[in-house]
Order: sequence, then C-alpha cells, then structure tokens
Amino acid sequence: MPRKGENIFKRKDGRWEGRYIKKHENGKAIYGYVFGKTYAEAKKKKSDALSRLSQVEQKAKISPLVKDIAKQWFNELKAIRKKSTLSKYETQLRKYVIPAFGNKRIDEITNENIATFCHNLFEKNLAPKTVSDILSRIKSIRKFALLQNYQVKFVSNCVKIPCKTQKIRILSLEEEKKLIGYLKENFSLTAFGILLSLFTGIRIGELCALKWSNIFFKEREIHVISTMQRIRNSDNSLKSKTVIEIGEPKSPCSIRTIPIPDDLMDLMRKMRGNYSDEAYLLSGSENYFIEPRTMENRFKSILKKSGSKNINFHALRHTFATRCVEVGFDVKSLSEILGHANVNITLNRYVHPSLQLKRENMNKLSNLFAVKILGS
Repeated sequence: MPRKGENIFKRKDGRWEGRYIKKHENGKAIYGYVFGKTYAEAKKKKSDALSRLSQVEQKAKISPLVKDIAKQWFNELKAIRKKSTLSKYETQLRKYVIPAFGNKRIDEITNENIATFCHNLFEKNLAPKTVSDILSRIKSIRKFALLQNYQVKFVSNCVKIPCKTQKIRILSLEEEKKLIGYLKENFSLTAFGILLSLFTGIRIGELCALKWSNIFFKEREIHVISTMQRIRNSDNSLKSKTVIEIGEPKSPCSIRTIPIPDDLMDLMRKMRGNYSDEAYLLSGSENYFIEPRTMENRFKSILKKSGSKNINFHALRHTFATRCVEVGFDVKSLSEILGHANVNITLNRYVHPSLQLKRENMNKLSNLFAVKILGS
C-alpha cells in the first residue's frame, strides 16, 4: 500500500516503487519512477530525483548571458586544445561573437539573429571560410549550453555558409625552372629553404621550426615533429601583442617522416657544414630563427627579383603535390608525405593536374577510339 501522500508503493516483487511527476505534456502528467529495496531507500531516491529536476528547471528559467556561457566553454577547452587553437578561438570570440551577442541571454538568440549576424560578417568582406569558422564557435557554445540544461532557441543548421572553392595557384613548369635557376645563382639558407619546400611539400611553419637534428643523413629522411607560428599573446604582462609558438604540427598526421630525394640529399650534405644539431636550418643558429612571416616576405622579394609572378609560399606545397601526381606518384604515399589524414584531402585540395597532363591522358584513348569507332 502507498504511504499517504507520498506515492510510494510496495510492489508484488517485494521492491518499493516511488513515482513523481517529471513534466506535463498536452495537459497530461509524465511520470518518473525510482525503486528501492526498502521504503526509506525509495523515498530517498525520489527526493534526490525531485531535487535534480528542480535544479534543471531552475537552470532553464535563468539562462546565462552568452559571454558567460562562452567563457565557461572556452575555459573547459584549455586543457585539451593547443595554444594556437585557443588563440584563434579567443580572437573569434572577442572580435565577433561577444560584441554581437555577449550581453544577450543564450535563450534570447533566434535563428534570425544568427542569419543577420552572418550577413553582417559578409558585409565586412570576411571570407566564407572565416564566417564558417566563427559560426562553428557559436554552434559549439550552443552545444555546451544544452549540455548544461539551458534553453536554446536557435538550431545548429539555421545558416549554411556557401564556401566557394578558390582556384589554387601553382607554378608552371617554366616558372618553376626560372625560380630554381635564380635560387641556384643566388644561393643562401633562404634559397635552400625554398628548394626544400618545393621538393618535399613541407609547410612554411614546419620549415621554420626545422633543425639539423631533424635531418637523418644515414636514413636519408626528414623528421617533421614541430611547427612555428605567431599567435596572439595571452600574457598581459608582456608588451608584445603576439608571440612565436613552437609546438607540435597541426594534427597527429602531420608528425611524419619524409624521404629525401637524391639531388636534395647531395645539396643537404653540402649545406650541413659546421652547424650544430640544434641550429635552425634557415638561420644556422641555435638562438635565432626565421619566423614564417619573415620567410614569406623573403620569398616575395625573391619572386620579384627573379621576375616571377607573385604567389604565396604555400603554393610551393601545391606545386610539389601536383608534380608528384603528374609523374605517377602513389597517392597514398603522397598523402602521408604531405601529412594528410586521408587521400581525399590530397586529391581535392592539393592536386591540380595541368592541361598538358589532361591532354596526354586523353590521348591514351586514341588507339581505343580508332579501333572501336573507326574500325581501323
């Protein structure tokens, strides 16, 4: 029998069952249930369930400001994200998300608010990729708020950002030959670094962080284990707004071993000289390094002096990948050399067959066409 007014019953199987109202839907009560071996145990479980329910309802009633829930979300990431990633997220929150939504409650934000926000970002001439990244931060905050049992009105897919694929610039064979000729005539550590990127596809940040200890001459390999980038300074006690961060590459797949081609190996042996193992390749010093921004500027200057068209340093990586495909390189091997998670990234983002290669492939069908169509 139930204890009076408590909705706790003794079941036929000997257990005690406690029943309580979880919520109302369409005018009907939706019940929750707890069970215990004794009346006291069932009563305590019911009391605990009602207490948790009350806390959930209280949270739902008092939604936090976006700036507060964003701060909680960001603080939880600090233990699991790289400094460079945290710096990127912090900048997106500080420059875009907080000014737009910071002083609004999370349950006040609507789908229309998000759509207007994205439209305004495009009005500021931000690239689709940038807008998409900022929107991803808002989606993450939304998910975090829901996990904390706060009410959220807008849905995660309320806005779709049309990301257009930009045509990637690579060096033509003539441009590549012209650049290599200039680098050979005006050889330096910087020229050596450019050639290294052109013939291994190494990223500019990885190149700048490369030391002679990462070159294994006996095995004829380069071990890529770190990258260099300039990020926003989170230490307010320092005057500089940005600092150089040297850490692990962008993903686990980017930690990799790159076999060194024979000609490049011969050049490396000539360059090795008396540099210490801990000296940076681009500076020849243990205490001084060339940062990516400086390397990019030096590359631009070399292009100008050599009479080549203006491209960014990353185009060397695209050029390397394209040349590898043109000579019949195994795509899986190429993907691992570039440090990609899968071959689709390699094929879709970095491989750009030339018109000449397309023409050669089409001409392979000539004999088949003659036999099947013309009957010759």
